[in-house]
Order: sequence, then structure tokens, then C-alpha cells
Amino acid sequence: MQTITKKLDELKRPEKNVRVHSDRQIKEYIRSIEMFGQIRPLVIDENNVVLAGNGLLTALKEMGRETADCYVVSGLTAKEKKKLMLVDNKIFELGVNDMGAFDDILRELGGDIDIPGYDVDLLKTLTASFDEADKFISSNDTMSEEKIAQMKTPQAKMQMPPESTQKINPSTEISTENFADDKFNCQCPRCGFKFNV
Repeated sequence: MQTITKKLDELKRPEKNVRVHSDRQIKEYIRSIEMFGQIRPLVIDENNVVLAGNGLLTALKEMGRETADCYVVSGLTAKEKKKLMLVDNKIFELGVNDMGAFDDILRELGGDIDIPGYDVDLLKTLTASFDEADKFISSNDTMSEEKIAQMKTPQAKMQMPPESTQKINPSTEISTENFADDKFNCQCPRCGFKFNV
């Protein structure tokens, strides 16, 4: 794939963009660009309309950048361009994280967990030792009356579809293979999501 450099003021937004970019996402884009540079090109058509990468474009503009690496897709019909915009946003959502690999990578980082897009406090709890986790839990073992009342409201109760209330026999339907580090991996029999317990 050959990319070209384009001036940001030459680029145009599409009439409709299916992805809404939050302030937090733009902030994390900026952190990522500051750490690694622009690692993905903007995808534009022959008229300089951004088909994929509008959030990245916003981040680059907020950083005061003047240019961006772009990949030009030419010869597509108006319908194909719209499909490309939908494809770029949807296909990424279809993947799931391999939590075993995720845990391995976090351990390999050895405490250096400043990673754009991730909450550092959450990563700290995921990488905590048993002693650190015990201290954290015991320091947070009380809950205010207001929080308890809030959790009892109907809005706070998790809404589950009727089919999810079926009884599942863990001994036959949940995988507990790959024992490691006092944890074991499980796999949801309904969706296939893998997690450590």
C-alpha cells in the first residue's frame, strides 16, 4: 500500500459519518500519536474526502499538525464509498480480545502500563499481586448509603434476555483448561468470550 502526504486543509469530511468520536477518544488518539506517530493512514477518495480515519483527522488537527499520511482509493462508486465507510467501522467491532494473551502482554510490560486508550487504574488492578489486590479490596470494603440506594434502583439492575437465564452446568459446558498463575481460563458457552477467574 502506497501512502502520500496531504495537507490537512485539503481534506474534506464526508457528508455523513457513522462514527461519533468522543472527547476521550480524541484525547487518546493524541496520546497515541505523541507516543508512536501516525501509525495508520487516512483513507481518502480521489476528491480528498476522508472515507476512514475521521477521528484521527480530528486529533491531528487538534494537535496543530499540517499534514497527514493518506491512502487514496480511487474508482469507487458513491455506493462503494459508503460501504467502505461502514466496513471500516464495523469489522473492527467483530473481533474479541484474547484475554490470556492480553494478561501475558501486561505481565511482559513489567509495570509500564501507560497505554493510550486504557484506564491506568484498571490496568493496575489487573496486574496487581494477590497482596496488592487484598489491600485494595480491604481499603474499599465500605459503601456509602447513597451508593447502596443507587444500586437498588431498577435502572441499576442488569437487564438480561430470558434465554440468558437458562441453567448452565459448569462441569460440562465451561472450559477450565490451561491452568496458570492460580487462575484458570473460562469460556462462555453462549458467546465464546474467554476470561480468567
